Amino acid sequence: MAAEGQSRTLHRHLGPFSLLMMGIGSVVGAGIYVLPGIAAAHYAGPAVSLSFVLAAVSCGFIGLCYAELASALPDAMGGAYGYARAILGVGPAWWVAWMLVLEYALAGSAVSVGLTGYLAGFLKSCGVVLPQAIAASTVTWQAGGFHVAAQINAVALVLVMSLGLILSRGIRQASRANGAFVLLKLAVLIVFVWVGSTHVKPALWHPFLPPSEGGFHFGLAGLLRAVAVVSFAYLGFDSISIAASEARNPGRDVPFGLIGALAISALLYVMVSLVMTGLVPFRDLDVASPVSLAVQALAMPVLGLILQFGSVIGLGSVLFVSLYGQSRLCHILAHDRLMSPALSLVDPKSGAPVLAIALTTVLTALTAALLPITLLADLVSIGTMIGFVVIAIAVMKLRGEKGRDRSRFRVPLPGIQLGLYWIGIVPVLAIMTCLVNLGTVLTDLVAQTLRGDWIPLGFLAFYCFAGWIIGRRSAAVLSGTE
Repeated sequence: MAAEGQSRTLHRHLGPFSLLMMGIGSVVGAGIYVLPGIAAAHYAGPAVSLSFVLAAVSCGFIGLCYAELASALPDAMGGAYGYARAILGVGPAWWVAWMLVLEYALAGSAVSVGLTGYLAGFLKSCGVVLPQAIAASTVTWQAGGFHVAAQINAVALVLVMSLGLILSRGIRQASRANGAFVLLKLAVLIVFVWVGSTHVKPALWHPFLPPSEGGFHFGLAGLLRAVAVVSFAYLGFDSISIAASEARNPGRDVPFGLIGALAISALLYVMVSLVMTGLVPFRDLDVASPVSLAVQALAMPVLGLILQFGSVIGLGSVLFVSLYGQSRLCHILAHDRLMSPALSLVDPKSGAPVLAIALTTVLTALTAALLPITLLADLVSIGTMIGFVVIAIAVMKLRGEKGRDRSRFRVPLPGIQLGLYWIGIVPVLAIMTCLVNLGTVLTDLVAQTLRGDWIPLGFLAFYCFAGWIIGRRSAAVLSGTE
């Protein structure tokens, strides 16, 4: 029972522009400020820009599926979890929820680790040097393996806690702040592309896709691995669909936010990654703040300082949306009695689920303080791909149902009816691309385990086992609420 003066209903304050800004705020972030360096240096070289195009196509198929579900089920809460529960039933809904919890928790942590790197660079330009002991993760990647060091990323911890405090003030105030952050970072990125394009060295783009050096290092295998890594950049889709519970007209505005955010983000990703690899040799981009490194190549200190500040603000907006999505999912799971009912309570003044925000903020902060971004990005990609596959299946089941009203937005291109499912070209392509990405990441994790680096795969196995144990109880709870 709700405490006196509290409810379990979120306030509907978000319009189409707010949802678009939320989508861009989430999508345009780690994909530009952090991941191009990792993907270029380890897997694809200058072809990292092509990996963003391929990832955008893959996620575009999923975005269209999300848009139809949001239009057909405007009252479903919890994004992919809510759609899976409404269409596929208890079991798939639980696994989607469990993987989304992993996705949002680690995504926020990964972004905050990258944010620490950019903040450290900005402060260093201002004459302030952050000690390694408080600005680096406890688990580190060195000499091809994971190691534990006597340090903790206290800076990331403080940043996450600060944004969680802002989020607890309510979605109306938080969305205004996020909108301002997004507009600022878009302006900064446009300036970077405009100025940087006049200084690129085309010779650095050759070879565009370096020849294979074995495993997933460059060549076609490396390109596919890079696509799997940068797919993490398009995480914002589910954040927008989760925001449907606070949108004024979710059936109309959520598809607009989904498709608009993807189109704008993909264009920026390609332009920024091309400029970045045209300014700095791709092997040198294996740093926490590759954009800052590229800016240094311009030899424009004042512009560099402005761009570094914009990078900090940009990653801050990504972290904000990640915390938002995770806390709202926590609220909805508690509402469905899969977590403590206390987490579903909404503060009557701010309209925010304060306890859910507090829990998710603390977990994200601790993960960011302990784990490196290399490990986090891979695990987030796995959770994202699994959720995306279920979304595509849900669309096929939805369209195959007889007698359902036609939704405002429908996935384009034809398909055939096969039993209870509509086998459409778009959802099939979405599933295929997701499985390729998922298989690529899992294959690499297995290879790392065989080399003795068991932490990533071990963590994933433990998490899935815990999900299976908890899911047995959760399925019974969900069945009782149908």
